[in-house]
Amino acid sequence: MPRLFPMFLKLHDRRLLVVGAGKVGESKIAGLLDTGAQIKVVALQATDTVREWAKSGLIRLEERAFAVNDLQGIFLVVAATSSPILNELIFSEAQRRSVLANIVDVPEQCDFFYPAVVKRGDLQIAISTSGQSPSLAQQLRQQLERQFGPGYERWVADLGETRHEVLESSLEPEQKLELLQSLASRKAFEAMVAGNSPREENGV
Repeated sequence: MPRLFPMFLKLHDRRLLVVGAGKVGESKIAGLLDTGAQIKVVALQATDTVREWAKSGLIRLEERAFAVNDLQGIFLVVAATSSPILNELIFSEAQRRSVLANIVDVPEQCDFFYPAVVKRGDLQIAISTSGQSPSLAQQLRQQLERQFGPGYERWVADLGETRHEVLESSLEPEQKLELLQSLASRKAFEAMVAGNSPREENGV
């Protein structure tokens, strides 16, 4: 398999389709909920959680069999059904329509993979084994969660605000770069955790 190109994808207002709403489908939908995408779910049966998401307007749920026309105008599809025949149909039709597809647990029928993700506010660290070992990806995620604790959420938010101020300042480009690198250092993070302001320490 060719090497994957890692990237973070904006899905806001994109039309997404998830086929299957059991426990596996539920977990795949959950990973899409905060993207701002328009999520349509088609399934013969759905978990209570998926139904609650539909009632609250987070997704659009249609409890029926998949139809090929469901792929019309879709940007990305996830198939989480227990039927290999149906999964193959969804994948082939998605390929024919240039729709990105992820057939759960079938790496050769995936244009993309769900990575294991560490989230600390706007900081996201994604780990992928290209579908070869999701268990390893999850173990690495747990290690990184211990390494990058909850404090990183506040620090990253503060860095974003400070970066804007620095870029708008009258400093020379070299000075701006040096200051931004200093603010993103381990020393600055430790100062933040200790309750000191890295802005003050760096004269911002």
